[in-house]
Amino acid sequence: MTTTALNSEVTPAPDDRPVRLGRFVPALEGMRALAALGVVLTHVAFQTGATGQPLLGRVWERFDMAVAVFFALSGFLLWRPHAAAARGQGTAPSAGRYLLHRAARILPAYWVVVAAVLILLPGAAHTAGLRVWLSNLGLLQVFVPFTLTDGLTQMWSLSVEVAFYLVLPLLAFTLVRLRGRRARYRVPVVLGLGLLCLGWNFLPVPTPDGIHADNWLPGYLPWFAAGMLLAELADLPAPRWRRIAGNLWLMWPMALVAMLLAATNLAGPPGLKHGEPWQYVMKMTLGAILGFGLLAPLVLRPERPHRLLAGPVAATLGRWSYGIFIWHLAVLSIIFPVFGIVPFRGHFVIVYLLTVAFTLPLAAASYALVEEPVRQWTRRRFG
Repeated sequence: MTTTALNSEVTPAPDDRPVRLGRFVPALEGMRALAALGVVLTHVAFQTGATGQPLLGRVWERFDMAVAVFFALSGFLLWRPHAAAARGQGTAPSAGRYLLHRAARILPAYWVVVAAVLILLPGAAHTAGLRVWLSNLGLLQVFVPFTLTDGLTQMWSLSVEVAFYLVLPLLAFTLVRLRGRRARYRVPVVLGLGLLCLGWNFLPVPTPDGIHADNWLPGYLPWFAAGMLLAELADLPAPRWRRIAGNLWLMWPMALVAMLLAATNLAGPPGLKHGEPWQYVMKMTLGAILGFGLLAPLVLRPERPHRLLAGPVAATLGRWSYGIFIWHLAVLSIIFPVFGIVPFRGHFVIVYLLTVAFTLPLAAASYALVEEPVRQWTRRRFG
C-alpha cells in the first residue's frame, strides 16, 4: 500500500498528464476518412434528389457539416505546435517553412484535378475561360464571381482552408506574449475569437453578384477555433477538463445532437437557399460543437483505444481522404451518363457506392504518385 501511494504521488495517472502535442494520433486519420465520405454523401444526395425525402432528406443534406470536422482538424493539427511552444514544449515552425509545407501538401494534387476537370470534363471545359482557370488554380473561387464550375464546386471549402493557412501565422504572432505562466489565458482568447466571428454575417459587407461574404474565412473561423481550442486544452495541466471533454460517451452524443439540430430550420432553410443571419450563427455554432465533440475524445484521451478509427482500413482511407475530397465531384458528374442514371431522379445508394468505388482508385493514385512524393521531396530538400 505504501509503495502504491508513493507511486501515485510521483507518477500522475494517464488522464492527469498533458497530451504530448507532437504525438501522432492514429484515430484522427479514421475521422478524416469519415469526414471525406460524409462530404461525398451530401453531394450525392443533392444530385440524386435524396435531399427531398421527408425527414431523412434534411439529414443527408446536413452531411455538409463534415466540413466542420475538416476545419477543426486543421485548427488542431496546425495550431498545436504554437500551443506547445507557448508552454515551453519545443519551438513552433517558422512562417516560411510552415507555408512551404502547406503548399507542398495541398497544391500539386489540387492542380492536377483542376487541369483534368477544366480540360476533360465537358460541363466545365466548355465554359472555362481565363478567369475560371486563374481563379481555380489560385484557390480564389470564393472571391471571384461565377468561377465555381462543374466538378470543382466543393473547392470553395479548400479556398477557405487555404485562407486559414495564410492567416494562422498572424494569429500565432498576436498571442506570442501569452507564454509561460500567461499561457493559460490563451484558452479564453481562442474561445473569444470563435465567439466574436459568429457575428460576421451580421456585418454589411459589400460583395458583387455571385459572391457571399459568409463564405469567407471570418465566417468559418468558429469551426477552426474549435480545433485550436482543443490544441490549447490538450496541454493544460487540468485533468478535469480532459476527463470531461475527452469522455467519448458524453461528447459523441453531444455531436450527434448538434448534427440533428443542424438538420432543422435552426441552421438554415432546405436546399441551397440563403438563410437568415441568425440561422447562419446557429449553423456555425452547431458545426463548432460537432467538430469539437467528435475530435475531443480522440485528442484529449489518445491512450484510449479507438479500434475502428485507428485500424488499417481507416488509416488507409484517411491517407487517401484528400484525394477523395478533390476527385469525388468529377467522378460523380460522369457516373450519371456512364451508367444511364438520370440526375435528381433517385438511386441514391447506387450512385453513392459507384462514386466511392471509382473515386478510391483516383485518390490512391493521387496519394502514391503526387501527394506523398512531393511531401517526401520537400522534406528532403528543405527539412
